[in-house]
This record gives sequence, C-alpha cells and structure tokens, in this order.
Amino acid sequence: MFEDKNNAVKDLTEGEPAKLILFFTLPLIAGNIFQQLYGFVDTLIVGRFLGVNALAAVGCTGSLMFLMLGFVMGLTSGLSIYTGQRFGAKDQIGVRQSVVACTIISIIASIILTILGVTFCRELLIIMETPPEIIDGAYSFISIIYGGMIGFIMIQMQTNLIRSLGDSKMPTVIQAVTLCINIVLEPIAIIILNGGIPGAALATIVSLVIGNIICLIYIKKRVPILHTQRNDWQFDKKILWAHARIGLPMGFQSSIIAIGAVVVQVALNNLGPAAVAATAAAMRVDGIAVMPMMSFGVAMAAYTAQNFGAQKFSRINEGVKKCIYMSCSFSIAIAILIITFGPDLMKLFVGEGQDQIVEYGEQFFIINSSCFWILSLLFIFRFTLQGLGQSVVPTIAGVMELIMRVLAAVFLVDIFGYAGACMASPLAWLGACIPLSISFFLTRNRMCKEHLNE
Repeated sequence: MFEDKNNAVKDLTEGEPAKLILFFTLPLIAGNIFQQLYGFVDTLIVGRFLGVNALAAVGCTGSLMFLMLGFVMGLTSGLSIYTGQRFGAKDQIGVRQSVVACTIISIIASIILTILGVTFCRELLIIMETPPEIIDGAYSFISIIYGGMIGFIMIQMQTNLIRSLGDSKMPTVIQAVTLCINIVLEPIAIIILNGGIPGAALATIVSLVIGNIICLIYIKKRVPILHTQRNDWQFDKKILWAHARIGLPMGFQSSIIAIGAVVVQVALNNLGPAAVAATAAAMRVDGIAVMPMMSFGVAMAAYTAQNFGAQKFSRINEGVKKCIYMSCSFSIAIAILIITFGPDLMKLFVGEGQDQIVEYGEQFFIINSSCFWILSLLFIFRFTLQGLGQSVVPTIAGVMELIMRVLAAVFLVDIFGYAGACMASPLAWLGACIPLSISFFLTRNRMCKEHLNE
C-alpha cells in the first residue's frame, strides 16, 4: 500500500462503490463548473461591457477553442488513466514513470498545438464564414488563447495526475482559486486598462500561469508519490507508447467532435450575429449544466482505472450501475430547471430589449436539455471504456458525433432554421451512445466470463 500521511490520495478499490463514486464526483462537479466558468465569465463581462458584437466575436471562437482545448482535455485525461492503473496495481515506480511520460508528451503537444493554432486560426475563422463585423475581434481573442496553450495543457496534466490518485478535492480548489484570479483580472484588463477583447484573453492566460504555479507547489509539498527521481527520466519508448496509445485517441476523439462543432458554427454564422450571440450565451449555461454529468463520467474513468489495475472487475460493473442511477437522475432535474428559467438566464448576458436573442436561447435550452439523459449515459460508457484502456470504440463514437453534427448543419438548418442547429448536439449524443453502449455491454459480459471465479 502507498503511504498517505496527508490524505492526498484515495484508494478506489476498497469500499462501497456508490459512495466512493459520489464523493469523488462532488468535487469534480465543482471543479468542472469552475472550468466552465472561465468561458461564462468571459462571455458575461464581454457581453455586458463591450456589446453584442463583441459577445458574438468571442462566442464564435467557442468551437475553435473546443477544437484545441478539447484535444488537451482528452489527451491529459487519457495519459493519467495509465497513472491510475499503476496506482491501483500498487506500482509506485510505475506511477513515477507515468508522471515523466505525461510531462514529456504534454510539453511536445503544447509546442505543436501552439504553432498550429497561432498560424492557422485566422484562416479557420475565414473558412467558418465568420461575419466581417466580428472577425477581427474573434481573431484577437483566439490567437492569444492559442498562444497560451501550454498553460492550459500543464494545468490539465497536473490536476488529472492528482485525480488519478483518487484526490478530486484539491484540483477543485486550484481551479476555484484560478477562476477567482481571472474574475479579478478580467474587468481590470477590459475596463480599467481598456484592453478590450484581447485584455479578456490575456487575463485568462495570466490566471492559468498562477494556477499552474499553485498546482506545482501543492504536488511538491503534499503528493510525494508524484515526485520523480533521476532514474525515472530514462527514455522508455514502451512506457511512452503505453500512454500515447490511450491519450492520443482520447485527444483526437475530442477534436473530431469539435470539427462537427465547427461545421455547426458555420451554419450559425450564416444565420447572422443574433444567432451566434444567442448560441454563445446559451452554450455557457449549457456547458455548466452538463458538467455534473461529465464529472460522473470522469469519476468512472478514475474508478475503473484503479479497479482494472487491481483486477477487481465485478466492482467496475457495480460502479457503472450505481453511477447511471445517480447521473441520469441529475440530468432530468437540471433539464427541468434550465427549461423553466431559460429566458431569465439569457437576459443575464444581453439584458433587456434583445428579444430575438432571448427567444433563440430559449429554443436552444428546450431542445438540448430534454436530451441530457442521453448525454449522461454517453459519458458513463465512454469514460468507463477509457478507464479500461480501450480507445477504438470511443474514437468511433467521436466519428459518429461528427457525422451527426455535419448532417444537422447541412440539412436540418436549411429545413428548420435555428432549431435545426440546436438539434445537432442531441443527434450527436444519440449517434455516439449507440456504439459505446454496445461495446460496454460486450466488454462487461466478456469480463464476467473470464473472471467468474474472482
């Protein structure tokens, strides 16, 4: 067993699964909501202080941010799955070697993504048919965000490493502190320093740098199992490949999904600034609402990885059942709340007198929220399979999401207008959930047969 003097790590292979998953998920929910609040704060402050066009400019970069940051989140989550498996197997050397592999791959990825993002972001905005009146503002925002990509990658890597050891609380605290710093810096940059849209982006990057420093200090003082030794830094292609085999498909999977979002964004751009602004605001609310469902999924990845490493397969199946009950119940409750208070939530961003934007937002909430239960199942099956080290079927599911979003953008927007664009996400969730659920049940049945005498 690993020594845990400061209670900085948590063994998920012992104890009642539902309780473990719930108490691991609760800090994750808070942490992921804080993560989404970055975008929420950006959108709220920009919309209120710089106007609807500035809101549309920042909002239309959402799919491009997802294209890169989705890859980052998928990659770092995938890399840390190997760490969780080694921790579950009580392999301390393996955990340290995993930290080295995660660091090397993350640094390489940050260099490549920064170069690609900064070089091609304006061309991507043009390809997306971004309206002329907002393209300069959009470029000024996204180019700075891409330039600070290493900050996003390193904080995601560090917090995911901590979570893989069963500690979901401290990453939440770090994210909360980082967000608070961003909330303080952003109005200063926009209003006092007159930084405009670029000021909002720079405030986000500075807050991430501070968050990374806090995270590094915490690991140094409280998580000795993540402290590497000189021998751990010997180049080992097998270990690097073991991480890349899980991390890269998870990253590409998120980028594949994001490509579909880019296609939908093109359709929205053609509907005009009002549709873009409405979607930008509604997506911020929607992004926060789905975080608890995503958090249950992330919890299953950590729970599954540790129990897979410990060869406790029946606990994985039991954990999935309990997680489905909890997550689906939440998805129904939050859908009711969002549909009920949708117009009021939209007015937070645009104020009074923007009836068309509020109406679009209400339409978005009704169509998306009513299908949250599908998304809930998708997250659980996807992250459980990833916790088992599987990458092929989750990637196929990502391709299904891409196909469904493209079909919605190409055909449904012409037929139903803005409502057709709103249908893209629910159709994507359904398309992805089918192969994931089939794969999970086949995997479960195989594990039950192979380990009947567990």
